[in-house]
Amino acid sequence: MEYVIIIISAVFVNNVVLSQFLGICPFIGVSKKVSTAAGMSGAVIFVITLATLVTYLLYQYLLVPLNLGYLKTIMFILVIATLVQMVEIILKKISPALYQALGVFLPLITTNCAVLGVALLAIGLPEANLIKAVVFAFGISLGFGLAIIIFSSIREQLELANIPKGMQGVPISLLIAGLLSLAFMGFIGIV
Repeated sequence: MEYVIIIISAVFVNNVVLSQFLGICPFIGVSKKVSTAAGMSGAVIFVITLATLVTYLLYQYLLVPLNLGYLKTIMFILVIATLVQMVEIILKKISPALYQALGVFLPLITTNCAVLGVALLAIGLPEANLIKAVVFAFGISLGFGLAIIIFSSIREQLELANIPKGMQGVPISLLIAGLLSLAFMGFIGIV
């Protein structure tokens, strides 16, 4: 039951994009089509979960015993960059269409502050252990995926709407993102 609460809290209450404002660049940039947003969310789920697993192990069993905790940010960035390169190579071979659709945003996962932020948050969880850290990371990445898919579906519908010229594009997108953020804040009382 504890892990279910962690996932619900991570997806809805502590949504990485809508309440912590991490990962805004891909959230805005890749959310014009649902298919692209779904592909990006899949890649982010994989990278965040795997990066947290690897960084937690490296931190707990290499950096802490050697008293090198101050190197965690540098090590985490290197691990994340390596994982993103791995995802890029796999996507290029398995799904060239998705690889082309993601374009420049796939390498941007390397600099996505949500990936690094989740890895850093996971090692600081109260009573943290490997399973809690990975479940937390998976929940956070599911929340990212949910937010970007909802946002992209709304943006696709906005293409059909009659929006005043001054509000078209980025202004209406930011307004919708703000409204989504308010909607997700309504889940605070759940957990």
